[in-house]
Amino acid sequence: MSNGKHASVRRRHEQILEQLQVGGFVAVGDLAERFSVTPQTMRRDINTLAGQGLVQRFHGGVGPALSTENVAYTDRQILCREEKRRIARDMARCIPPKSSLFINIGTTTEEVARALRGHERLRVITNNLNVATILTGHANIELIVAGGVVRHRDGGIVGEAAADFIRQFKVDFGIIGISGIDADGTLLDYDYREVRAARAIIDNSRKVFLATDYTKFGRNAMVRLGHLSEIDALFTDRNPPAVLEEVMRESEVALHVAGG
Repeated sequence: MSNGKHASVRRRHEQILEQLQVGGFVAVGDLAERFSVTPQTMRRDINTLAGQGLVQRFHGGVGPALSTENVAYTDRQILCREEKRRIARDMARCIPPKSSLFINIGTTTEEVARALRGHERLRVITNNLNVATILTGHANIELIVAGGVVRHRDGGIVGEAAADFIRQFKVDFGIIGISGIDADGTLLDYDYREVRAARAIIDNSRKVFLATDYTKFGRNAMVRLGHLSEIDALFTDRNPPAVLEEVMRESEVALHVAGG
């Protein structure tokens, strides 16, 4: 697929997601007519988005993704991998040597950990076993791992014990990921136990950096973590929808869009 055609398809996918945010369920025929494509092409688009966990397929149509269950970890590792790497490199450039930081659970924050391996004299506290593995063996990084219950599906350390451990520290940067950002700026996730640890990171960081790819804008999840106004900087791969950009301007949240 040529770059121009690929960009056109991706833009159509973005517009499908925007339509679902506004109207909920939409018939395949209506979407095909709106975008001037065949129903077969629209079904392919829907299958692609459903495979990414971004929409829910129904007979004859499509609706927003379920708010109770995240995409499997192994699938999330693959989704938007290059975009996550660009985001991570962009964020790593904003973290100076000799910094202290939290890194929480998520495939994007794991890419941030990889991008930080060349930094000098970092102190990293994490509740993510994958982050710990990525950083283990790098003598320039002091690594501290939270205790708690390990989620086997993704190596996340969750629960009140992990949150209590995090609250013992006050660090320069809190690096967090998120499962969804609602149109009003609400930060959303799927597991209330994970949210407790992430909440502790926000509350105990001098600056909070949020790393998220474009697929999280407008995505549903049922557990409230906080609000964009509590974030100092958002690192992403595309500009957020206009309504979210307005929330960010009002809250003085810095926006970093990683280049291609």
